[in-house]
Amino acid sequence: MSSDPQRARGKDINGDTSVQSQRALDIVRRGLGKRYRAERRFRMYGFAAVFTSLLFLVIVFVSIFSKGYTAFTQTYIQVQVYLDPTHIDRAAPSEGNYQGLIKESLLKAFPDADTRQLKRQLWALISPGAAYELRDLVVKRPELIGQTISLALPADDDVDMLMKGHTGRQGPEESRRLTDKQMAWIGQMEKDGRIRQQFNWAFFTNGDSREPELAGIRGALYGSFFTLLVTLLLSFPAGVAAAVYLEEFAPKNRFTDLIEVNINNLAAVPSIVFGLLGLAVYIGYFGLPRSTPIVGGLVMTLMTLPIIIIASRASLKSVPPSIREAALGVGASPVQTVLHHVLPLALPGILTGTIIGMARALGETAPLLMIGMVAFIVDVPHGFTDPATVLPVQIYLWSDSPERGFVEKTSAAIMVLLVFLIFMNSAAVWLRRRFERRW
Repeated sequence: MSSDPQRARGKDINGDTSVQSQRALDIVRRGLGKRYRAERRFRMYGFAAVFTSLLFLVIVFVSIFSKGYTAFTQTYIQVQVYLDPTHIDRAAPSEGNYQGLIKESLLKAFPDADTRQLKRQLWALISPGAAYELRDLVVKRPELIGQTISLALPADDDVDMLMKGHTGRQGPEESRRLTDKQMAWIGQMEKDGRIRQQFNWAFFTNGDSREPELAGIRGALYGSFFTLLVTLLLSFPAGVAAAVYLEEFAPKNRFTDLIEVNINNLAAVPSIVFGLLGLAVYIGYFGLPRSTPIVGGLVMTLMTLPIIIIASRASLKSVPPSIREAALGVGASPVQTVLHHVLPLALPGILTGTIIGMARALGETAPLLMIGMVAFIVDVPHGFTDPATVLPVQIYLWSDSPERGFVEKTSAAIMVLLVFLIFMNSAAVWLRRRFERRW
């Protein structure tokens, strides 16, 4: 009889334990369910953020491409030009009246332009720069003087925009850039096959121009090249040397801590501040010429140095201490340890940081505006002290122009700039993956 109450109490205890265990399991299941749902929501938020970012990026790229791809083609008009010897001096062919030769050729092709107003409308179909192309051809081949040649001359930007579909053909005459008579002449040339579109090599071989159909990026490309070359030659050795000293040799005290803080702060300073500094020091104090790649490179060096120093220090810090200890253990000096062992292993990261810093310098505009590289420069620079502009500033200048033809030129120049930036960043990624060692 005494065992029955004990057995009953045991059953009650076991029952209470099982109930408590079941309740604990229910609490755990509910907690796990909440965590799983929270994780799913977090993943969904992350996916939505990535998708939104990519969507906006695609929208930007599509917008730029849709406006800029037509700039890589140019409308040309085929004209039969008689190189009249009375208009060209054989001894000095560059002094000929080539504009008059083109006008006479157009009048022969369209004799119905019999009034002064109609003649002006007819001549306006050809770009003002066509005479310079004809002159360059005759200077290169003077034996053509006295012959009739068939020459494709660049059309005016209004004709080019019409042929590319950027301006409409319909509507009243007062709402169009081209008159009804000009539209009739264009239609006749289309019917005769004398107007067509070709690849716009002039976009890559010409400098800047007031005429959209003649404007090119060659001068801006040369200016960017000279500016980046100065920046690389100055910032890379100085930045790496500073990083090596701060990371490997400098004593750890308040002075070096202050230097490190200032370097980190300089990396976050707005770029226009460096432009003001360059304007005050390089141009105002040292008297260097404005609008030159040498000044632009010096300003870009100031902006790029903190990036290279920070990236180089991080790369040096990633080298295991055992490398240094092993080199010192076999008798190498501290300088030999750094130059022969640490620096080669850190070089991939250093190069990656340098390329990223140069890519940032390539896309900067504000500091270069402050030192005068926003000037309208037609001639292509051939040295570090020639007046020049850079590609981002050229884009800024074209975006402020009222002509419709500069809209596509602006987008096309942005596409070229993006290609360079993508290439430089891809090179940085490739260098890191190709040479980086994992410890």
